[in-house]
Amino acid sequence: MVLRTDNTVSAAGATGAAGSGGRIMLAHGGGGQLTDSLIAQTILPRLGNDVLRDLLDAAIMEGGSERLALTIDGYVVQPWRFPGGDIGRLAVSGTVNDLAVCGARPVGLALGMIVCEGFAVGDLDGILRSVAETAAEAGVSVVTGDTKVVGRDQGDGIYLTTAGVGVVRRGLRLHPDQVRPGDVLIINGPIAEHGLAVMLARQMPDMSIAVRSDVSPLSRMIERVLEAVPDDVVFMRDPTRGGLAGAAADLAARSGLRVVLEETAIPVSRAARHAAEMLGIDVLDVANEGKVLIVARPGAAERVLAVLREDRYGAGAAVIGRVEEARDGICELRTLLGGRRIVQKPYGEQLPRIC
Repeated sequence: MVLRTDNTVSAAGATGAAGSGGRIMLAHGGGGQLTDSLIAQTILPRLGNDVLRDLLDAAIMEGGSERLALTIDGYVVQPWRFPGGDIGRLAVSGTVNDLAVCGARPVGLALGMIVCEGFAVGDLDGILRSVAETAAEAGVSVVTGDTKVVGRDQGDGIYLTTAGVGVVRRGLRLHPDQVRPGDVLIINGPIAEHGLAVMLARQMPDMSIAVRSDVSPLSRMIERVLEAVPDDVVFMRDPTRGGLAGAAADLAARSGLRVVLEETAIPVSRAARHAAEMLGIDVLDVANEGKVLIVARPGAAERVLAVLREDRYGAGAAVIGRVEEARDGICELRTLLGGRRIVQKPYGEQLPRIC
């Protein structure tokens, strides 16, 4: 997103909405309702402008003859290495994906590193190797950066910040205001794997974990989708913090239309479902780092699915819901048993520091 909050600061006595008399909680950085409250009540009143208030995954700006996209994100994941990836792969993937879901082709990344005194040089080299390999996979280069070292009691291992610039073709507008009744929701594969992998690695470090993070750069896959159906994809979002529930509920609220998810259609691996049950959390709320939620015109659904399934990161693509006529801004889940329940953004975050 254009604007995100760091979730490394906590303090006692925090309030549900961080006003001038409240204090920041870890949950304010969870990508849920508390994050929205912090942005709306504290950040936007000071910094808000027409571009920032759009709160897309990247800011779209006019740059001479080209349209540019800009995004930035901080990564504080703990542990920094987890099944399926590490903080280096996460940082590059997260930034190129934020650009790609706004229709941008990434052209350059900036990398900022805050390294704690005592961090192993060999581990830093491994993280940088992941950065380089993931950037090469995404077809983008790290072109500038910054490195700082802090005392061993001033941080926890290593934190990364990545910013990315991309180019958006003229005439392309991916925005919730383009969504119409009848549009379909498509996801490129099984959900919840990143957040669950990190949670299990942190809570059970000595346990062999079957769930692996889905962290992946999706820019090339998304570019092929936009080339195949240039006028029929109307909005995209990567369901990171807040998970699929957060992305779908936000889509409903911002479009003003009812979004209906089909529980039977949402792909979830057996290992992820078992892990979520063990941790007592809803898979819809869990962060993803290799998934894209695509809203497309109904006539383009099969073509979108075909393009996604040609890519290794889209082999499990499925239509998981649709937009209905009701203009109430509600997201609803039709359950396995045929019932219905309202889907809301998570209040905060089950466990902090998954990205």
